[in-house]
Parts: sequence; C-alpha cells; structure tokens
Amino acid sequence: MIECRVPRVHLEERLMSGAAVVLPPGPAHHLRTVLRLAPGAAVAAFNATDGEWLCRIVDGSRDRVALQVESRRRTAETETETDLWLLFAPIKRARLDWLVEKATELGVAALLPVWTARTQVERLNLDRLRSHAVAAAEQSERLSVPVLHPPQPLGALLAAWPPERRLLVCDETGGGAPIAAAVTQFGLEPIALLTGPEGGFAETELDSLDKLSFVIRVGLGPRILRADTAALAALAVLQAGAGDWRPKRVG
Repeated sequence: MIECRVPRVHLEERLMSGAAVVLPPGPAHHLRTVLRLAPGAAVAAFNATDGEWLCRIVDGSRDRVALQVESRRRTAETETETDLWLLFAPIKRARLDWLVEKATELGVAALLPVWTARTQVERLNLDRLRSHAVAAAEQSERLSVPVLHPPQPLGALLAAWPPERRLLVCDETGGGAPIAAAVTQFGLEPIALLTGPEGGFAETELDSLDKLSFVIRVGLGPRILRADTAALAALAVLQAGAGDWRPKRVG
C-alpha cells in the first residue's frame, strides 16, 4: 500500500511540540482553498532550524488557518546539505523561474543573481523568485530554503568574495577543464558555481576572472547549452561529486 504524502509548508516561526501557529495568507490559501483541507487534517511544517514537525489543522475558517504542532518527524542536525552557491546572470522570466525552482530541488544553499556585461534582464522580482524557491523546497522534501540575495554587479561581488570558497565558472568558449574532472579536487569544501547570461561572458570578464586565485574555469561538454540548462547540468555534476545523490532517506 502506498502511503499518501502529507502536505508540507515552510514556516519561519519556531516549531515545538504543543505550539499553535497561525499560517501566513499564502500557505493558508493553499491548504484551505487549493487542497481543501479541513480541521484535523495532517500537515508537515518545517524550517532549517527546527526540522520537520507533524501538525494538525485546528482552525480552517475563511479568515485563517491555524496548526497545532504535535511531534517531530525529522531533525535538521541529522540531514546535512551541501554548502553550494549558485551565481547566475538573470535571464527571461519563465526560464528564470524554472531555474530557481530546479536549483532549489538540486539542493543549492544560496542563490546570487549577478549583473554581467551582457545581461539583458534589467529588473528582478525577488518576492516571486523566493515563492518559487519555497514551493520547490516544500515539494522536494528538503528542510531549508536557499538564501536569495539581491542582485549585484559581478565585479562588486568578486571584490568581496570569501577566498576560501572556490568559484567554478562555466566557460562556453571551451577554455576550461571538463567539470567532471574538476569537481573531484574539492570534496566537501565550500564551493560556488557561476553561469553567464544568454550571450555568454564578455572577453574582458573572462580575463578578469582568470586573475583571481579562487576561480577555476570549467567546460560543460561539446554542445552549446542555454544559460538555464548549463546551470542545472553543472549543479547536477557538482552534487553527484559531493555525494549529495545518496539513497533516499528512510522514515
């Protein structure tokens, strides 16, 4: 018999046995109107600090939804995640939404939009992107939601870069080492991935990156990939190399 999955909601509030939590409008609408859950229904609430808790709906009125926290299902301490950052040049809306969703599913810890010389998107709706990240975390059963940073110019971000964190730059010119070979060098040390805009990096940007000791240029194979495809392909290789693709948790 296949067990039905319990709906999951990400909450910033502290979660502990016996606590009562009133849901924000977004999750409340989803549980009450979309899923049509009634009082007594089971819901899993989670965050990166407190883990995941089994809850029950105790108030499903038109104006609000409240949960009663019952018992812990998973702890944050026992489920380590890769310290992997994704730096990306913003792309068109539909593809960007998809990129944020899938990067969250692949386990990135931080999302950092960067303005490059050839970036064509001028504005970002960070609230919309965070909503996609939260929904993807709920669906993929991870305990955390990646930190979404405000966009910065690439030069400014690199000027304040923590030198202990390696930065792998996806190089569409073919000048980088194969990414599968490069990732075997790093193990579990902090690492970040940088992908460029749809037009690729400017030559001056690549020259500047080459001068930085923490930067390694990597290639993604013989085909030219779209910016979003390149990011997700590289993330998959990095997570496989880091051991993130271990067997599914039990329980």
